[in-house]
Amino acid sequence: MFHRFIGASARLAQQLASQPITWSTSVIKTARGILTTAQHTLTVFGLSAVAMLALLYFRPEFAQRVSSFLSPQQNVAAATPAPASAVVHTASAHSDAAVEVAADEKAARPTRQQKYVTDWLSRRYRVAGDAANMLVSTAYSTAHEIKLDPLLILAVMAIESGLNPFAESPMGAQGLMQVMSKVHSDKFQQMGGAQAALNPVANIRVGALILKDYVKRTGSVEGGLKSYVGAGDAETDSGYGSKVLAEFKRLKQVAAGKNVPITTPPSAPVLVQKSTPATPKPDAPAVSDETARGASQGGETVAGL
Repeated sequence: MFHRFIGASARLAQQLASQPITWSTSVIKTARGILTTAQHTLTVFGLSAVAMLALLYFRPEFAQRVSSFLSPQQNVAAATPAPASAVVHTASAHSDAAVEVAADEKAARPTRQQKYVTDWLSRRYRVAGDAANMLVSTAYSTAHEIKLDPLLILAVMAIESGLNPFAESPMGAQGLMQVMSKVHSDKFQQMGGAQAALNPVANIRVGALILKDYVKRTGSVEGGLKSYVGAGDAETDSGYGSKVLAEFKRLKQVAAGKNVPITTPPSAPVLVQKSTPATPKPDAPAVSDETARGASQGGETVAGL
C-alpha cells in the first residue's frame, strides 16, 4: 500500500514538472504564428500600396476621383456660385443666342402671306403645291437674307420662266430667273459651279443678287429690271418691266388676302432683242450692265414667257 502511494506521488510529480514545459512551448508556437500572419499581412498591404501608387501615377483621372472622395470640402468650395456679374453675362449671352435662333425660326416659318402667295402661284402657273411651296419659301428666305422684296423676286421668276426651273433660252439664260450662267459663273462658284444654274435654290439666290445689284446701280426698281433684261442701254425694254411690275402688284394684293383672278386678259407677246454681253475692254469692268437673259418659246427669244 505504501509503495503504491509512493508510485502515484512520483507520477504526479513528474506530470507537474512536465506541465510548465508544455505550456511554454504552446505559447511560443502561438507567438510565432501571430508574427507570421502579421508579416504576411504587412506584405499584402505593402504590395497593395505599391499597386495603388502606380495606378494613381498612370491614371490621373482616378487620382482626381480619389482626391474628391477624400476631400469633399474642396468640391463644395468649387461648387460655390459664380459672381453675379458672370451669371448676368452668361444669361445675357444665352438670351442673345435664343433671340437669334427665334428670329431665324420665325423667318423660316411659313406665314399666312406665304400660304396665300403659294396657293395663287400654284394655280396660276399650274405648279404642284409642294414645288410651289419650296420656290416661295426659298424666295422669302433669300429676300430676308439679302434685303429685297420677296414678291419682286417671285414676279421676276413668274415672268421670266413661268416658274419652270428647267427653262433655257437659245442665248444661254437658264432656270427660274433666267440667269446667264456663263456671264455670272463667279456667283455660282460657292454653289457647285455653273452647272448649278438649274438648281432652283442656287438660281433664285444668284438671280436675286443680280437683280439687287442692278436696282442699286440704277437707283430704281424700273431701272434695275431694264438692266436685268439686258436693255440697260436701250431706249425701252419692250414692256418687260411693265409685265414684271404688274405681276408684282398682283402678288402684293394676293399677299394682302385679296381675291385676285388667276387668269389675266391675253396680251401680245413682248419681244425683246437680247444679245450676249460685249467683250469688255482691258480697262472696263469685267461684267457689263447689259447682261443678256431671256426665256425661250417656240424658238423665239421672248421676255418673260
